[in-house]
Amino acid sequence: MNGSDRPLSEAYDVALLDLDGVVYVGRRPVPRAAESLDKARAAGQRLAFVTNNASRTPSAVVALLAEVGVPATAEDVVTSAQAAARLLAERLPAGAKVLVVGGTALRAALYDRGLRPVSLASDDPAAVVQGFAPDVGYGLLAEGGKAVARGALFVGTNGDTTIPADFGPPKPGNGALLSVIRTATGVAPIVTGKPERPLHREAVLRTKAERPLVVGDRLDTDIEGAHNGEADSLLVLTGVTDPLRLLTAPPIHRPTYIAPDLTGLLVPHPETARDGDADRCGGWTARPSGDTIELDGHGDPYDGLRALAAASWRSDEPVRPEAVSGALERLDLPSPH
Repeated sequence: MNGSDRPLSEAYDVALLDLDGVVYVGRRPVPRAAESLDKARAAGQRLAFVTNNASRTPSAVVALLAEVGVPATAEDVVTSAQAAARLLAERLPAGAKVLVVGGTALRAALYDRGLRPVSLASDDPAAVVQGFAPDVGYGLLAEGGKAVARGALFVGTNGDTTIPADFGPPKPGNGALLSVIRTATGVAPIVTGKPERPLHREAVLRTKAERPLVVGDRLDTDIEGAHNGEADSLLVLTGVTDPLRLLTAPPIHRPTYIAPDLTGLLVPHPETARDGDADRCGGWTARPSGDTIELDGHGDPYDGLRALAAASWRSDEPVRPEAVSGALERLDLPSPH
């Protein structure tokens, strides 16, 4: 757990922001998100909105951001479809045919890179690219499978097994659909979305970031993606990750900074200090006691969480939930959406 003596909006030139769970949840704005992003921009930080969603064009993402009070342009949006298109353009000749198992946003990204989208294996495509679209059916999956079986390069925009639903449990995502062609052909796709490096690379190239900060709510995509891209990260607790999951995370899922929401961009972040067997932050001290970690003190509860994180992450081996659950009860922290 690192500290910063300057607000993160001043310490990092570009914030690479996840969307759902960070800026909005579903189509509802996250409280204080729009105001915080306005202030970060005013402080000189550039913003990029980085999404695994390959079914929306950048313009569609801009329209959704406008609904929640966040102004943006299409140039501010980076998608897994764009990352997949760049990867294919770097490996294939200009004008190469690519069979698209996906929607119009993915096709548009290929056109932008000088590639030729097709829909049939009989078109002899050099590659197959698959990205989630709600109308992808068996026929298109079968065509993609035939092309991959014949030797076409297989690329997936992201491996998310589920996507959020407006009501009820999550729905199958692109990762689940990728398994259809993978199972039928025995060929694993090259995945470009978070947490893999291609989407992070796409965002850095498009923004020309020199010191990017990845901002997200998910440990297994946003934070792991930051680790894979060798970038610092800010975890906000407005989405799916709760404090217990944070404390019990393995090293690749541990963020550089934590904050309740995007106001974390606007403030310095206190360092944790190690003092023998204790970790201190603000007015809080966390130290091991037998099989548990105890927390003592008072003040900002997020300083208490930082102290607990430092104590929990002394080892590469994740701590057990029961080792920190008692200490967490002392802090009034949010539950995930």
